[in-house]
Amino acid sequence: MEALRATYGDVSSDSDSEASTPPNLPAKSKFQTEETVSSPLPPPPLSLLHPPNSLGLLDYLESGQSSRIRGFPHVEGNYALHVYIPVYIPSISKKQMGLFLMRVASVVPGLHVVDIDVPLNALCKEEHKLEQVALGREFHISLGRTVPIRVHQIDSIVTMLRQKLQFQKRYWIDFNKWEVFVNDDQTRSFISLEVITGGLAEITKQIEAVNEVYKLHNLPEFYKDPRPHISLAWALGDHSGSVKRVIDEETRSSSFGGSLQNRIFTSKFGGIECKIGSKTYKICKSPN
Repeated sequence: MEALRATYGDVSSDSDSEASTPPNLPAKSKFQTEETVSSPLPPPPLSLLHPPNSLGLLDYLESGQSSRIRGFPHVEGNYALHVYIPVYIPSISKKQMGLFLMRVASVVPGLHVVDIDVPLNALCKEEHKLEQVALGREFHISLGRTVPIRVHQIDSIVTMLRQKLQFQKRYWIDFNKWEVFVNDDQTRSFISLEVITGGLAEITKQIEAVNEVYKLHNLPEFYKDPRPHISLAWALGDHSGSVKRVIDEETRSSSFGGSLQNRIFTSKFGGIECKIGSKTYKICKSPN
C-alpha cells in the first residue's frame, strides 16, 4: 500500500492542466512553430450520455459540479505543465474492459470517469455509452509530475524536452495489469491499467529524460520508482481493498485480469506531448 500511495499524485493525470492559455511567445525556430499542435478532440457530445426526454445525468454534467481539486493552488501567472504519452484503447478491447469497470462500479460507490467526471454508474446502464464515453477517449501515461511553471520558463522547457526526446524508436506498450492507486493523503483512489512488461524500459528512459529537464528548472522530479499507467476512473476515499478483491476475482475467473503472460491491450507508442495551460506542444512525433 505504501508503494502505491507514493506512486500516485493528488489528482488524475490531466486534472491540473486546465489553466488559461499561455501567451504567444516569439517563435525560436521553424520546428517549434510547426510542432505546436491543437488540443485533442473533445469528449463525445453530452447527448450521447442521455436520451433527449430523460433527466438526471445531463443536468448533473451541466451543473459543473466536480469533486476533484487541484494538486496545487492556482496562482495568477502560473501554468500547469504536464508531459505525457497519449494512449487510445483499441475497439477490440473495450467490451471486456467495460465489463470489468461495471463489476468495479457495483462494489465501489461514487466512481467517476477520469477528467470528464461523469458518474460511472450512469454509463453502466448502457454498454455502448460506457465504451464510447469512458473508454473512447485519449488517456495519458505521465512522464513527469504535473507542476506549476512561470511564463518565462515555457520556451526553455519545451525546447529542452524536444532536444532530449525528439529521437525515439518505435515500440509497443503492453497494459498487463489492473491496479488501484491511492494518493498520498489517502483521499482518492484511481482505477488504472499498469505497464509491467512491454514498453516499461523505454518509458522509464523517457521519464529519466524529463526528470533532467525538470531538475534544470528547479521543478520536482518524478517518483523514485515510477509505475507507468493510465487511469480510467477515480473515487473519493481509499478503496484499495475492495478494488483489489475484484481484481483478484477477475484474475482467477478469466484470463482477462492481467498477468505477466497476458495483455489487457497493446498500444503502439505514438509520440510525446507536453501540455502547458490549455496549449499542447508536440515533443516528438510517432516513429515511422
